[in-house]
Amino acid sequence: MRPRLSRLRSLFPLVALAVAALLSAVPARAADKVTFGTNWVAQAEHGGFYQALADGTYAKYGLNVTILPGGPQANNRLLLPVGKIDFYMGANMLQAISSVVEEIPTQVVAALFQKDPQVLIAHPGVTAFEQLKTRTLFISKEGLASYYQWLVDAYGFSESQVKPYTFNAAPFLVDKNSAMQGYITSEPYAIEQQGGFKPTLFLLADYGFQTYATTIETRNELVKQNPDLVQRFVDASIIGWYNYLYGDNAKANALIKQDNPEITDAMIAFSIAKMKEYGIVDSGDTATLGIGAMTDARMKGFYDTMVKAKVLEPGIDYAKSYTLQFVNKGVGKELAPK
Repeated sequence: MRPRLSRLRSLFPLVALAVAALLSAVPARAADKVTFGTNWVAQAEHGGFYQALADGTYAKYGLNVTILPGGPQANNRLLLPVGKIDFYMGANMLQAISSVVEEIPTQVVAALFQKDPQVLIAHPGVTAFEQLKTRTLFISKEGLASYYQWLVDAYGFSESQVKPYTFNAAPFLVDKNSAMQGYITSEPYAIEQQGGFKPTLFLLADYGFQTYATTIETRNELVKQNPDLVQRFVDASIIGWYNYLYGDNAKANALIKQDNPEITDAMIAFSIAKMKEYGIVDSGDTATLGIGAMTDARMKGFYDTMVKAKVLEPGIDYAKSYTLQFVNKGVGKELAPK
């Protein structure tokens, strides 16, 4: 018995080699090709996605991701429903709910910004939100039709105090009795550089404008037919955001500058600092649910607020604009500072 057992043992290495040879002959599964379209030129506000690309997180999740930057001459949103891209960076939930009204078969699967970065920017003499009602406000046409109607309803602002915002800070800098719209991660930096002063900032999210922002949208059919792909893209993107905010983001920033040569290190640093300071990405529900979190309660509250402000019509099935299937799992929470 012992010699026979010895002979069997001597075959083990040969069997192991044969199995290894068979495994090596099986081709590795190719990474799924995914195109993610953003809504503007590359910037720090897109940093988590670039981080996941730069540090190999997407590859780890079996994804070969191409980031397609948006811009003034590009409308990547139109590419999503027709299948030219797989995922799209939505601006806010108003867009997503509008898609339901227009019967566009897309939905939000994650919200990377817990707070919309929309801000009202005032001169240093303004110290209280209520004081803005006595100022000239430079607001864009889109802003006037959306968040400004909420300001009218919730705080008593008036359309008579509005002048058109042309995405130029010069009128605001000249008029000391004015305020202007902007993103808290961007326009304040330009004002500091051009005006030589630190403006007073009022983040609308902190005053009740509770839309999610920088969302991930995809087609309804992809959610139904390939939920595994959607989950992997969402999870990898979430991890990318944790690492971008709290880890080494040098490679991601290099990719951002490659896609947008006009952006500077100082601009990127300013944006990251503001995202952290104001909890744009990581605040509120993310403490328990993780980055990307969404809740039914918050969506209902936002929808009801927009109906009251007459921005949205009553009776819209707004729940079709999003799904909680892929978020609220605490993915990547261990990467946040303790």
